[in-house]
Amino acid sequence: MPRFSVIVPAYQVQAYLHACLESVLSQSFPDLELIAVDDASPDACGDIIDEFAARDPRVRPVHLPGNQGLGPARNAGMSQATGDYLVFLDGDDTLTPGALRAVADRLKETGDPDVLVYDYARTYWTGETVRNQAAARLTEDGPAPFRLTDRPGLLNLLMVAWNKTCRREFVERAGLSFPPGLYEDTPWTYPVLMRAESIATLDLVCVHYRQRRRGSILGTPSERHLDVFAQYDRVFAFLESDPELARWRPVLFRRMADHLAVVFSRRDRLPRGVRAEFLRRARAQLRRYRVPGASAPLPVRLRHGLLRLGLHRTYRVLRQASAGCRRVLRITVKALRAVRSGVLRLHYRTQRLLPLRADRALFAAHAGYVAYAGQAGQAGHAGQANGGHGSYGGHGDYSGYDGYGGYDGYGGYGCNPGALEEAFRSVVPRIRTAWVAAPALHHTVPPGPRRVSPGTARHLTELARAKYLVDNAPFDPRLVKRRGQVLVQTQAGTPLGHEGLDRQERPAAAGGTDFAALLRDVDRWDHVLSANRHSTLTWQRVHPGAYTVVECGQPRTDVFHRATAADVARLRDGLGIPEDAVAILYAPARRDHRRTQRFPLDLERVVRRLGPRFVVLARGEAGPGAGDAPPPVPRAARVIDVTAHPRLPSLCLASDVLVTDYAPLMVDYAVLDRPIVLHTEDHQAYEAARGLYIDLRAVPPGVSARDEDELIDVFATGHWCGSRAAQLRSAFRERFCPWDDGRAAERAVRRIVLGERAPLPVVPLGARHPAPAPPPRTPLVTLPGPAGPGDAASASGVFRPRPPLSDRR
Repeated sequence: MPRFSVIVPAYQVQAYLHACLESVLSQSFPDLELIAVDDASPDACGDIIDEFAARDPRVRPVHLPGNQGLGPARNAGMSQATGDYLVFLDGDDTLTPGALRAVADRLKETGDPDVLVYDYARTYWTGETVRNQAAARLTEDGPAPFRLTDRPGLLNLLMVAWNKTCRREFVERAGLSFPPGLYEDTPWTYPVLMRAESIATLDLVCVHYRQRRRGSILGTPSERHLDVFAQYDRVFAFLESDPELARWRPVLFRRMADHLAVVFSRRDRLPRGVRAEFLRRARAQLRRYRVPGASAPLPVRLRHGLLRLGLHRTYRVLRQASAGCRRVLRITVKALRAVRSGVLRLHYRTQRLLPLRADRALFAAHAGYVAYAGQAGQAGHAGQANGGHGSYGGHGDYSGYDGYGGYDGYGGYGCNPGALEEAFRSVVPRIRTAWVAAPALHHTVPPGPRRVSPGTARHLTELARAKYLVDNAPFDPRLVKRRGQVLVQTQAGTPLGHEGLDRQERPAAAGGTDFAALLRDVDRWDHVLSANRHSTLTWQRVHPGAYTVVECGQPRTDVFHRATAADVARLRDGLGIPEDAVAILYAPARRDHRRTQRFPLDLERVVRRLGPRFVVLARGEAGPGAGDAPPPVPRAARVIDVTAHPRLPSLCLASDVLVTDYAPLMVDYAVLDRPIVLHTEDHQAYEAARGLYIDLRAVPPGVSARDEDELIDVFATGHWCGSRAAQLRSAFRERFCPWDDGRAAERAVRRIVLGERAPLPVVPLGARHPAPAPPPRTPLVTLPGPAGPGDAASASGVFRPRPPLSDRR
């Protein structure tokens, strides 16, 4: 008996059915059966289902003799189901990677409830993905499982079958099934939630709900939308069948009235000739099931009353008036912002007339300006250069226009500007420092610098009068550089992927960048920090300008030389890393050629194969677009989601080894002199999309793995920390970390502020003592755990090691 019976009805979805079925069969949790129901589809859906059934025994095809509709097709699938739980998925939607594993884990945590409700995201044909706005109702806080009376807000979620899994025994005992019709989900979902003795929630996107440009049933004008009345008749008949359910009548009446109002107001549902009939039937429906005295906000009662009375002209007039009020409000807000912008511009011009303050310095990190960066340009470069993980102090927010011409998406305290700010206070204490950060990130700013909110008069005063301006991203596009001002561009990492003008030949990486604006920003720079000779040569070529390159090392790595063993132990304890575990920091680079980000590794399978000694700290990266979310981290034992962790150096210090691919974070991590393992399975695709300055296969910072199985072998055989790995890392450090001895920030400040030409002496690589790694674990060599279902290992689970990796690159 499988754990899940996934039921997929298919009718005229041949263009999407492959992706749907593949999303089920590729789940990391393989204990399932896939019941694909061909609802007599006139296209190739039936043939596609048969193709999948021929290649995977878990697929059970069902061919209906005639078209019956979505509800009866699901019933046909349920009649064939043998799994513990029923999962419904429409033929044009997809499961997210790791969804069934997360569902299975949550079911186990909550004692196998009758119903588990999870979240979804709408995926538009434009490529944008938007999560359900009511996701807060799926919080896992509080007792679980529960009954609907404990959390009635679940009735306000989208009433569909595919955002929940139901225990098959419960469904059969309650006698639940789908009726025919267009709105068949309505009389299914309400009874399911009301009859369930135990309910749990999963706060995770498990389904991508495809929003088709054309062809969806609900988006096609038709008289079939009148079916909504028959379905609500079934819902209220269900309520009347059990006196204990009478408490839900007021709630369902409001949900019905809201639903009818939505259908009536949507122009893509009711043809003109059907609208009068719909309104007449809505009036009768609302009068029939009305609950006198039911509480509701005044606008809601007014809307329901107009529908009940059949005053459709009044309803339209009020809707138009409401829309007009919203337009007036938007215009008013826009006008007020324009006035504020004008006042701030005048204030900035006034401050520019006053003398510069030689004792002031203004710092910011990942300001997120998109003046020339487009959606994935220089603003995204700041995070990309760190391995795609934002600043050390916090993530950049690439939106948030403040009305003045700047953006409020400033990152928190950290990265190279943070290290320089600290060095300013210690080396030249006469200079007062200020840090620009969004108010929500003020807590990341330590005592010492003044906290400044972007777009305020105080910010503009500092921008106009501070002598030193420091950032690792584009400077404010409205900044008028004054004589005597010094602009320091720290950059945000060693460039491994193409940057600057080199991205002109890489459309995926350029993302609509305005390269003319980029060069205008470059012309304002006075100093550019460089970590090594490779960075110096690259920056001068891809950002041609008259600035001075200060080759001093990476200031943000100075903290690695100050941290102690006690600091490392405290950080590991805070992250929940067991004392005897090997912590793998997994931080892959962002893929510019993918709209939806996903991890190249199946982390659940990796930790299962490596066994309990290993823990993975998984850190994904969001892109600069508003809908460009980081890849989901699987909810699995020994996989810790650290995507939102505010400080990347803390993760580096807490880990034993870094696993990455093309992320420049590897250069920072090499300063720690800890093992680095490369996983470069999609090297050709990444190089074609982003471009690489360095062939990491020729000069790797450690042992390399070409696929997931080789990566598992690297850890199982101990090669990740062997002598070959140490030799490769030593050569890599010598090339890319010549200045990173803990005094990079001080070296930069002495050159830029004090004008010292002779740099501070560099501590030789062999004499450096970065933060100590956690004590070594024994034994260093381990065998992977038994192969799980679907693994490429032998069926018996016996590990057969690959050839030695000592000579691999």
